[in-house]
Amino acid sequence: MLAALPVAVFLMFAVPVPGWRTGERATAPLTLVSGGPAVDLPRRVWIDTDAACGHAADADADDCFALLILLRAPGIEIVGISTVPGNAPADAVLRITRELAERAGRPGGPPVHADAAGAGALRDALAAGPLTIVALGPLTNIAAALKGRPGLQRNVGRLVAVMGRRRGHLFHPAEGRGDGILLGHGPVFRDFNFDKDRAAAADVLALGIPITLMPYEGARNVSLTGDDLAALKAAGGAPAWVAERAGGWLRFWRDVVGLGGFYPFDAMAAAYVLEPALFDCAAAAAWVAKERGFRARFFGSEAMLVGLDSERAKEPRASGTVIYCPRVATRVHNWMMSRLAAR
Repeated sequence: MLAALPVAVFLMFAVPVPGWRTGERATAPLTLVSGGPAVDLPRRVWIDTDAACGHAADADADDCFALLILLRAPGIEIVGISTVPGNAPADAVLRITRELAERAGRPGGPPVHADAAGAGALRDALAAGPLTIVALGPLTNIAAALKGRPGLQRNVGRLVAVMGRRRGHLFHPAEGRGDGILLGHGPVFRDFNFDKDRAAAADVLALGIPITLMPYEGARNVSLTGDDLAALKAAGGAPAWVAERAGGWLRFWRDVVGLGGFYPFDAMAAAYVLEPALFDCAAAAAWVAKERGFRARFFGSEAMLVGLDSERAKEPRASGTVIYCPRVATRVHNWMMSRLAAR
């Protein structure tokens, strides 16, 4: 029986079943608001990141694109940056983040705080006034800064976090369109930021602070290609530095995922902070619980799930209400490139 299990799993990928090919299972539709719902996004911004661009040949480069957009954006004040291990070890994340902040930031730009020191610095920033917190990695620092501190929680204007999915959905980039491994289906990814610290994600969700989740579901509608990286290299400076270090990530998506470009997951969070009207979002229930069904046996136990109130697990580890943004405007790619390449 056990010997037949790997064969059965392989056949599921080989057979063109829509759920496997697209990574989606039918779910009850959410009520999306075009360009909304309206949210309060304080112009004082804190970034928490696990930036890894250039750390390894296949290192995820998305944080660096998000940092580049936010550090060069007019009209907001980046009051601080904290680093958290995730896509790379703590020392590599700190080094990469500091170098990019120096290259892209303004003179005397925001300080970069490592790991636990970042949680303390975030508390100080919250004590000084309302913040938009952009969480590009696991929520370790956010939970440490906020848990047990209701006075500081009230100054979180909004937390924008890159995680969450509908029940039964897979993070399956090729979605039947690629030419990667597993008979062209490509790999199935994890909800990485959630999985790296599930306890922290559950703790933060339970606080009841305003949260927007930027999911894989929305990011898959935007792709950065070799032509885009070439344009950033031609721009010189910090854009060229990021583009050069993203080359391995692009090759991974071409060779393993089987697509001509990569989905810029974390950069979508930066876009939302600067221009939320680019996104169609819904007020939705969110909960942390073990997902039911056959797929859960292979792709993890607990998940950050989003849906209707009626879909909530009966005994979740944590539960709350969020804004969930699964659809983006067609112009977001051009908007993103103009921000990335701007001199």
